[in-house]
Amino acid sequence: MEACLDRYGGLVWSLALRMCRARDDAEEATQEIFLEIWRQAGRFDEEIATEATFIAMIARRRLIDRHRRSQRQPTMVCEDQLDGTPAEPPVGCPVELAEEAARAREGLTRLGDDERRFIEWSVCDGMSHAEVASRSGQPLGTVKSKIRRGLIRLRELLDPQPQQGGVA
Repeated sequence: MEACLDRYGGLVWSLALRMCRARDDAEEATQEIFLEIWRQAGRFDEEIATEATFIAMIARRRLIDRHRRSQRQPTMVCEDQLDGTPAEPPVGCPVELAEEAARAREGLTRLGDDERRFIEWSVCDGMSHAEVASRSGQPLGTVKSKIRRGLIRLRELLDPQPQQGGVA
């Protein structure tokens, strides 16, 4: 277990920091993830995936589950947020991050209604594609296609540099 922590601790920690709102939550999530890795170690098959992929997938699933649980808990809304305007970034938030978030919000407004709504539900609210399909009443394949096309279009809007080679 110690070798696993040494080798993959940075990977799991960076994923947890990215998906958790607070450092304490990221620490708790990291601990849960490594416990789950320990429990699932017998399922690892090197013919299916590398160790890093196996660990990253466990971490991703655990973090998504954690995010969904937190979404079910009621949150307090500040009075200044009730008018529908987006909240300002937290104090100490890097300027670049605030600018990037503003660009992303602007890019989302330029997508079709379904693409924007489906991406918001999927990415921002942590809903699975099946949950988005159920909520919207659209077939699962349609939801997946609209999310994919919307993300590709959003990437084009945010990064006007044409992608060289490869598949989008």
